[in-house]
Amino acid sequence: MTFSDLGLSDAVVSAVTDAGYTTPTPIQEQAIPHVLMGRDILGCAQTGTGKTASFTLPMIDILAAGRAKARMPRSLILCPTRELAAQVADNFVKYGKHNQLNMALLIGGVAFSEQEQKLDRGVDVLIATPGRLLDHFERGRILLTDVKVLVIDEADRMLDMGFIPDVERIVSLLPRIRQTLFFSATISKEIRKLADAFLINPKEITVAAASSAAETVKQARVKVAVKDKRAALRSLIDSEKPTNAIIFCNRKRDVGVVHRSLKRHGYNAVELHGDMSQPDRMKTLQRFKDGDADLLCASDVAARGLDIAGLSHVFNFDVPTHAEDYVHRIGRTGRAGREGRAFTLTTSEEEKYLQAIIKLIGKDIPVYEIANLSVGGNDGDADEEQRDEKRDRNGRRSSRSRGGRDRSGRDRGPRSEDKSPAETSKANDNVTEFPAKEARPAKRRRTRDEDADMEPVVGLGDHVPAFLLRK
Repeated sequence: MTFSDLGLSDAVVSAVTDAGYTTPTPIQEQAIPHVLMGRDILGCAQTGTGKTASFTLPMIDILAAGRAKARMPRSLILCPTRELAAQVADNFVKYGKHNQLNMALLIGGVAFSEQEQKLDRGVDVLIATPGRLLDHFERGRILLTDVKVLVIDEADRMLDMGFIPDVERIVSLLPRIRQTLFFSATISKEIRKLADAFLINPKEITVAAASSAAETVKQARVKVAVKDKRAALRSLIDSEKPTNAIIFCNRKRDVGVVHRSLKRHGYNAVELHGDMSQPDRMKTLQRFKDGDADLLCASDVAARGLDIAGLSHVFNFDVPTHAEDYVHRIGRTGRAGREGRAFTLTTSEEEKYLQAIIKLIGKDIPVYEIANLSVGGNDGDADEEQRDEKRDRNGRRSSRSRGGRDRSGRDRGPRSEDKSPAETSKANDNVTEFPAKEARPAKRRRTRDEDADMEPVVGLGDHVPAFLLRK
């Protein structure tokens, strides 16, 4: 079957052919005809199977007829992360090049004014993250009463990130008569409940077992000690020689540590995590896509929706604490029928997370032995966390020795015992001396005889006011 057999227009088929695709994936083959018919869709497919194209291609044909009004988008696509939203926008640009459709991308980290200008011109396709979309709505810059097609992409990720209340509010602002396309990599009870609330008589499409890993990815795990993780990672990179690879860490702090370690050892690596500004995130991601960097150290912000052409390897520096994140991480490689390789560094402390992953994917992950791995140290790569803590301790200690600052923030200056005799003498010469005050005599308690000699205190019991004596 080809894309022409799915009922797509010649303009869309031409754009898909120019992109190098000739045969649709199973999710595209089953979903596209029903989307063109106007039915609601509940789609479940593992990552890397082409879910994005399964709704972007038919939407281009659906929106080809008609014209958007100012501040009233004709379609809405909700994405959980900025990177995924930008990925969807790239798909519309690539596949809609022969159609005159206006598109707007509403994500955080970008000036409101630029996004408002696009909304004022009218957009056919609005791609947004829930938070930024609600920000524009509360500013009165957008109306959602003309949305004909709603797409909720990566619904399970929306649930994990706590966006469902925002999504429910956005759906309440949309017209009741609309077409809704609901896509998720996994279908849990919570996702099923949301689908029942948002969809009307949907066509359910499932092309892979829920939470299953792609068969095109060869998986392996490496048992190491915590102190040997970075050395093991470098040995894996040297032995595997990846064309390009993503290195996933659980914490944003570890992303920076691993990135600096790789740079220090001469590897061409960049980092990507949620604390970076949006321009820096987009610039870093573009550098990696263009091949200017071979390794991308990232948090789970890059685990979903990113489609890096020909990504050969994925390295899990940490075992993900959520088993489903493992499936999405390794799904960055082995996409579109290509083969990929995924390695996970495991320690004894992470064994419970590893067992949860094995239970989820339904099979064991074979153990891989690294040849010529030097254990017992980081090969000259000192632990940066300990060095930071040591620097902090030294900083506090030196601050105390130099006198530091008082509570008001003023510099107290060096302590007198730290000064040299000459400095002390010079300092004393500049001090103006004032005469000492006379010492006050110490207070003495009175004796009983002295108390008896004192005049009695007149009170109400001893004195009657004159006005009470008047007749």
